[in-house]
Amino acid sequence: MTAGRAGVAALARYAPRYGLELGEPAGSEWLRVDHILEPDSPELTELLKRDHEAAGHVSNHAAALSLMSFYAGRATATALLLWALEGRVLDVRPENLWLKPHDGHGIAAVALRSARFLPGGLRTLHDVVLTQHLLPLATELHRRTRAGLRQLHGGVAAGCAMGFCAATREQEAVDPSYLLDRWQTFVATAPAGLARLGDVTEAAGKLVYLRNTCCLYYTSEKSTGTLCGSCCLTSREARLTAYEGGRPILTV
Repeated sequence: MTAGRAGVAALARYAPRYGLELGEPAGSEWLRVDHILEPDSPELTELLKRDHEAAGHVSNHAAALSLMSFYAGRATATALLLWALEGRVLDVRPENLWLKPHDGHGIAAVALRSARFLPGGLRTLHDVVLTQHLLPLATELHRRTRAGLRQLHGGVAAGCAMGFCAATREQEAVDPSYLLDRWQTFVATAPAGLARLGDVTEAAGKLVYLRNTCCLYYTSEKSTGTLCGSCCLTSREARLTAYEGGRPILTV
């Protein structure tokens, strides 16, 4: 078992996405997550604008789907990995979390006001990661842009899956079989039917996610028509062959 701030900070050794800044951040570039989730918040408007401009999206619909995947793959990844490794639930409730937007897609940095843990296990994790955070964000993006709620939930599922998959991909990696079992436990009872929106499997000694929904990123100018490695527009067999062959692919 790790302990407190040092243990949370140490998770960054598995992949950059697990890095957290601890303590309330200073600077106008940081956005409070509880503000992002407010209806018609200027903070969410800013995140959508950045993603739209960075990728050259063809519509607000596509920008929302892209943002959801990249956002979910970063904002709560540390809490997911910590639960997978230790069974403890990091307090990533919206009022305890700050985000710094990337110049392009998604999130450049995450700050945790207080590195504390909440009582409870999987049900508490579902509550703080999904019910209080990622699912309300998907609902607000649906309301604003009319992007399909199922597609947005697909972005939530894909981003959460990367919270497990990414830790199997670096030089210092967690055992894929162990994290696959933890992912299956997490997603089996997750709200919003996330278990039906894709699945995690092992390929070339690492975990990968195969989506059942599309984020439409391939329609953007910057993608030049390249499909994400996990995209449902490609057959399952072709995706696994690409992963096994180590081909460069776009991931959240």
